[in-house]
Amino acid sequence: MAAIAAPPLAVSGELAADLEAVARRLRRVTVLVGGRGQGAGAGIVWGPDGLVVTNAHVARGPVGVTLADGRRLRATLVARDPESDLAALALPVGDLETAEVDDGAGLRVGQLVLAVGHPLGLAGALSIGILHRVPTDREGAARGWLVADLRLAPGNSGGPLADERGRVLGVNAMIQGGLALAVPTVAVRRFLRHAGLAAP
Repeated sequence: MAAIAAPPLAVSGELAADLEAVARRLRRVTVLVGGRGQGAGAGIVWGPDGLVVTNAHVARGPVGVTLADGRRLRATLVARDPESDLAALALPVGDLETAEVDDGAGLRVGQLVLAVGHPLGLAGALSIGILHRVPTDREGAARGWLVADLRLAPGNSGGPLADERGRVLGVNAMIQGGLALAVPTVAVRRFLRHAGLAAP
């Protein structure tokens, strides 16, 4: 008996278009931190007043930042915590488009996640994967890692880990055992509060 081919899923084109739109939004709020070569990292526009969040290992002092529109600015390091691997930069501009941030309360293992960064100098590259692990109650969301089966490389550090709607769930920090580790947004908000950069 001949096999009957299943009709193509109509949603596939819609899903592709949705992901493309989400990628565009994420690219607009993802900056290049450092140079344009393989030593560069990424950052997330967190506040319209020029506040950018990245990794501590990406920003160790004043650094150049390139916005999605191509503007290159000198950023000031205003807070840094190597223990949580987070840093905050201030840009001399205002009225920037900012990331939509989610607290991750409804995260599920197995859900789709996306990352935008500049792996190996490739600006604005998109990666798609599956969430493998969320922080346990014992760890607490502010101390554990988000773990995802996501293809990342040097240059993704400091960029957003987001859900399928483009809401930022964490800050990509490193790769361990082939999996991506990200600092949850709850930890980012705590870091910014302690640094006096957000409301308590």
